[in-house]
Amino acid sequence: MSDNTGNAFDTHLFKRLMRYTRPYHITFFGVALSAILLSVFAVLTPILLKQIIDDAIKGSDADKLFNLTMGMLVVLLGQVIFQLLFNYYANWLGESVIRDIRINLFQKMLGFKMKYFDNSSLGVLVTRAVADMQRIGEIFSQGFFVIVADLLKMVVAAGVMVYINWKLALLVFFLLPLILYATRLFQKAMKVAFTEVRAEVSNLNSFVQERITGMKIVQLFTREAIENKKFRDINEKHQNAWLKTVWYNSIFFPIAEIVSSIAVGLVVWYGALQNVANITNDVAGTVFAFIMLIDMLFRPLRQIADKFNTLQMGMVAANRVFKILDTDSSIEDNGKVEKAEVKGTIQFNDVRFGYLEDEEVLHGISFEVNAGETIAIVGATGAGKSTIINLLNRFYEISSGTILVDGIDIKDYTLSSLRSHIAIVLQDVFLFADTIANNISLKNPQISVQDIEDAAKAIGVDEFIASLPNGYEYNVKERGSMLSSGQRQLIAFLRAYVSKPSILVLDEATSSIDTYSERLIQQATEKITQGRTSIVIAHRLATIKKADKIIVMDGGNIVEIGTHKDLLKKGGYYRNLYEAQFLAEEVV
Repeated sequence: MSDNTGNAFDTHLFKRLMRYTRPYHITFFGVALSAILLSVFAVLTPILLKQIIDDAIKGSDADKLFNLTMGMLVVLLGQVIFQLLFNYYANWLGESVIRDIRINLFQKMLGFKMKYFDNSSLGVLVTRAVADMQRIGEIFSQGFFVIVADLLKMVVAAGVMVYINWKLALLVFFLLPLILYATRLFQKAMKVAFTEVRAEVSNLNSFVQERITGMKIVQLFTREAIENKKFRDINEKHQNAWLKTVWYNSIFFPIAEIVSSIAVGLVVWYGALQNVANITNDVAGTVFAFIMLIDMLFRPLRQIADKFNTLQMGMVAANRVFKILDTDSSIEDNGKVEKAEVKGTIQFNDVRFGYLEDEEVLHGISFEVNAGETIAIVGATGAGKSTIINLLNRFYEISSGTILVDGIDIKDYTLSSLRSHIAIVLQDVFLFADTIANNISLKNPQISVQDIEDAAKAIGVDEFIASLPNGYEYNVKERGSMLSSGQRQLIAFLRAYVSKPSILVLDEATSSIDTYSERLIQQATEKITQGRTSIVIAHRLATIKKADKIIVMDGGNIVEIGTHKDLLKKGGYYRNLYEAQFLAEEVV
């Protein structure tokens, strides 16, 4: 779907957006009916005013004056009631639509491959899910329905003008092409301007979010001045984009006001000539009615242009959101196999994979893990250890080869079934801004607080949690900032343990944790790996020695497989790695 920035209005995009109103068709037609009635009530006021002046006042008819005045009050009351209904339900419809679209968008994001998030800006995605959604809602609350109501008001006002005095109506209509042409140019210019505005808003959000998230790095490397200059440049681009819209408004609205004033002047001039020539006796009422009708004809044009800005911004936002909804970046979930339990046998058969098409990371690796075994994967940074974890969980699709769990291709499992049997403890633990209990259970209703407490005692971390204020109800804040890295990893161990997985994957880095937390993690590792298949990206000698098998990787290849003792005897790559990385730990 293209941006179509040169077109004033994207009909296909609008039709797609209108599909989201189908569940609320009664409300939709109710708002449309209110718009029609508002246009009718609007033109009744000048008609009644004309009759009051020409019939009641000139004829000194008190009864007619009273009746017409009461009629005008009824009309005004009707306007108030239907304006209230129109405003409320137009906004209600808009909020309902964006709620549904936002749910669809979030569901779509939940199914994206990790590759999509690797290549996407977090700030841009947040903008799409929050700010752009509000713009879409404004299409209904401040854009489409208001434009329709104003157009109806204009059509009815023009018809009444012709009915009252067609010659005077032609005089007013003579000026319409000028303002219609100006409105058309304005709409096209604003479409391009608002596309630029949304792009700059996304850039600004993305920049600010990344710098706030990485503030520690910014301050650690004294990048404040440099980042501030970058922010000034981005902020200036954002300002200039908005100033374009201000400039177009500054040109259009004075032109519209001048044309409206000229129309009123022509009507008054014409009426004065008629009165001087004594051609008609009801010229006063006609002039007053036309002055009001001119306002109803030209003011909606100015408002339509303004509301069209809102509509254009909403359409640009909808275009961006639909691009995400149309993105084909989801892992295919066509598997049919759903197992309540798996033994945990894992086989990698000639698996090849690359994060980029022309850069292969794994070069045809093959290995097997028997049910209940603990294997350790070692190797230098970039050897492909973490990639194996990503592929086992189908975060990415392999280029070729097969990965089997209990002899069944992982593609034949449903994603939910496959991942329900695998638990991962990553080196970089992510915690939500919530309580410890909720971070452990992830609000799974099948995991009770008692289950969490029992699991914590089983792996020896209950004392650590009990020492925190409010214990399991302690709020760890965003990304677990209230806990140390070691404490966050202990929470991750407990999260994995309570899910009772058949296959456990551990990235057990301890380079930045204290001795006490490391001891607890060692105890937790021993407990959590008992009786289940475990794959450990090993950073500690103790784990390597206890592993049933060690897979040694280098440059995306498996160079050696065996036990700790066997590999040392070979005197190959593992021995060199051991002497460089682990021997000092053994001496200590």
